[in-house]
Amino acid sequence: MEFTKIPDYTQNAHNGAATILCSNCGVPMDGSTGLVMCYDCIKLTTDITKNIPKEANISFCRNCERFLQPPTQWMRAELESRELLAICLRRLKGINKEVRLVDASFIWTEPHSRRIRLKLTVQGEAMANTIVQQSFEVEFVVIAMQCPDCAKSYTTNTWRAAVQIRQKVQHKRTFLYLEQLILKHNAHVDTISIKESKDGLDFYYGQRNSAVKMLDFLNAAVPIKSRKSEELISIDTHSGSSSYKFTFSVEIAPVCRDDLVVLPKKVARSLGNISRLVLCSKVTNMLQFLDFKTLQTSDLLANTYWKAPFASLADVSELTDFIILNVEPVGVSRGKYVLADITCAREVDLGVNDREFYIRSHLGGILHPGDTAAGYYLVNSNYNSQLWDELVDNDSKDLAEVVLVKKKYERKSKKSKNRAWKLKRMAREHNEITADDNNSRSAKQEYAKAERDYEIFLQELEEDKELRETVNLYKDREAEQRLQTVDEDGEIDIDDDEDTPVIDVDELLDELDDMTLDG
Repeated sequence: MEFTKIPDYTQNAHNGAATILCSNCGVPMDGSTGLVMCYDCIKLTTDITKNIPKEANISFCRNCERFLQPPTQWMRAELESRELLAICLRRLKGINKEVRLVDASFIWTEPHSRRIRLKLTVQGEAMANTIVQQSFEVEFVVIAMQCPDCAKSYTTNTWRAAVQIRQKVQHKRTFLYLEQLILKHNAHVDTISIKESKDGLDFYYGQRNSAVKMLDFLNAAVPIKSRKSEELISIDTHSGSSSYKFTFSVEIAPVCRDDLVVLPKKVARSLGNISRLVLCSKVTNMLQFLDFKTLQTSDLLANTYWKAPFASLADVSELTDFIILNVEPVGVSRGKYVLADITCAREVDLGVNDREFYIRSHLGGILHPGDTAAGYYLVNSNYNSQLWDELVDNDSKDLAEVVLVKKKYERKSKKSKNRAWKLKRMAREHNEITADDNNSRSAKQEYAKAERDYEIFLQELEEDKELRETVNLYKDREAEQRLQTVDEDGEIDIDDDEDTPVIDVDELLDELDDMTLDG
C-alpha cells in the first residue's frame, strides 16, 4: 500500500514545541496535531478500504458480447476500455462515498481467463484530521450468461420493429454492396436477427428506435422509398398503454451500376438535356447517369426518381463480349473517362461474318486494340419497354449499335486463386446450400447464381478503386501462404493475365480472427 509522506515532527522538541509520545510505539511526535498515534502506526493499524469488496462479479453475454450495467442496461465494451472500467467501478460499493477515488487502471490478465483485475488508489480519513492514501487490487469474475435480447432471438414473436429491404432485379449485387456498407459503419449492431428473402433482406429489432436508425442509414446509402405499418399486439385497459409491432417496407430503386437506361423525356430535359440513352455510372443516395457519347453526367435525386420511376432497359446479365480492333481518341476527357472512336466486333462473329461496328465510347483511356470489352448489343434488339419503342421510332438513325460498358480482363478461373484479400459477411438466419448437398435442382441453381453474383462483385472491387474505397477489405493470411507456393521453374504460380488488376496490400486492413459477425 502507498501512503502520503509525513514530515518528521521530532525536531519540534528542539524548537520548544510541546511533544508527546506515540501511544503505540513511543516515538516522540508533535502534540499540537491532536493525534495520539504517529503516522507510521496509523498506516499499519488502519485500513480505509475495509468496506470496499476486493472481489466481485460482472455479467457478460456470450452471444452479443455486451456487459451488464445494473440494473438492466447492457453495454458493448472492449477489454481494458474506459467503458468497461466505468462498469467495473459501479459494481464497487463505497467508492466516492466512504473514500475518494484517486486513480484506477487495469492489470493485464489472459483474455480467456474470465478475470478482470483493477488497481485502485483511494484517499480517506483514517481518524480526525488525518487523510491516508492507499492502493489495492480488485478482481472481477466474468460470469457468462445470456442477455434478454439474445434470449428473445431464440423465441417467436419477440421483435418489435422490422425493416424489410427489397429490390426487384435479377441479381444480388446491390445487396452485396449494401452489406459491406452496413458492416463498415456498424449499422447492424442492434439487430436481433437478419433473414434472407427472395428479393432482399429482413432486419429485426427489439426497439423501434433501432429500426429508425437503420432507415436513416439506408436513406443516406441508396435511393429508396419507405412505408411504415404497425400492428397492435396488446392493450392494457387499466393503464391505457398498448404494445405495437412496427414494420418499415423499403424498396431500392431497380437501377444498378452499369445498367443501360432510357430516360423519360422530362427527366432528360431536367438533367441538362442529357441524351435519353445513358449508362448508370454510380449509385449512392442518388443515381448518376453518363452519356457515353459526350461524357456528360447528371445526378437524379431519389425523391425525383420515385415521383415518376422507371426501370433499366438492360442489366449486366445481358452483356456481350466484343473484341477491340482500333481505338482513336477524339481529345475529350473527363475524370477517368476518355472519349474515343472505337472499332469493335462481336467475339462470336470473328471468323463467321466479320461484322465490325464503328462506335463512340467513354472507355478510350483503358481500351487498346486486342482487348476484350463487355457491352450491350442493340442491333435488332427487342425490349419490352415503351420508352425504348419511343426512342427507336424518333431517333432510330442516331441510336448506337453497341454500348461498351467495361473492359474484360483475362481470368483463367472463375474464382481467382490469387486473391489475397477477403470481405466480412453478416451472419444470417438461412439454410446454407452447397453444391454437394442433396437439394432440389432449383436450390442448386440459386446457390450457383449467388456464387456467380458474389464473384462478379469481387471483380468489380478489383477493377474500380473508387468503389472499394467505400468498403473494408481484409488480408487473407491463408491466401498469402498459398500465393507463395513455388512451381518447378521457381516462379510463383499465377493463373490470371498480367493486365488483371490486383489490389495493393496497403489498401487492406488487418485480418480479423472471426470474419463472420453475428447480426
